[in-house]
Amino acid sequence: MHSEVVASRSADPRDSRDSRESVRESHRESRNGSSPHLDAVSLAIIEQLQQDGRRPYAAIGKAVGLSEAAVRQRVQKLLDQGVMQIVAVTDPLTVGFRRQAMVGINVEGDVESVADALTAMPECEYVVMTAGSFDLMVEIVCEDDDHLLEVINRRIRAVPGVRSTESFVYLKLKKQTYMWGTR
Repeated sequence: MHSEVVASRSADPRDSRDSRESVRESHRESRNGSSPHLDAVSLAIIEQLQQDGRRPYAAIGKAVGLSEAAVRQRVQKLLDQGVMQIVAVTDPLTVGFRRQAMVGINVEGDVESVADALTAMPECEYVVMTAGSFDLMVEIVCEDDDHLLEVINRRIRAVPGVRSTESFVYLKLKKQTYMWGTR
């Protein structure tokens, strides 16, 4: 509702109508539990932010044909729906984390309950259910080798349902990007 009030103050009447309809659609989606519908403008906004997460809303508006206020509302909607996050992406080695590893995990029983337990661990920054040799792939960021050993040996292997683990220690980060665009 607050978004609708802000939208009605926009200088461009098209932005107000577009934003109000966008808010109504968002409310319908949250009631129905369906995935959010992303139109071409929302996808273009996401691509702009993938290129530069600090790009000003006015510049994004110019690129996608909306006012700054309409872009701000659309970005907030995308954040609220969990479609995207705006974060500072760092190289863990440069901020005090000396060890990264990908851990393949085989599970007995319910994979989702194990995935939920791992998701709760702050060192597990990426948890994916997979098909193939492993049931789960988990990326871990740790301060050092002792920390990595503690996380794998005492915490991950202690989760009920974890049958086995295989660790792939990172030697060097060559590429990390989040600019795959949209479809």
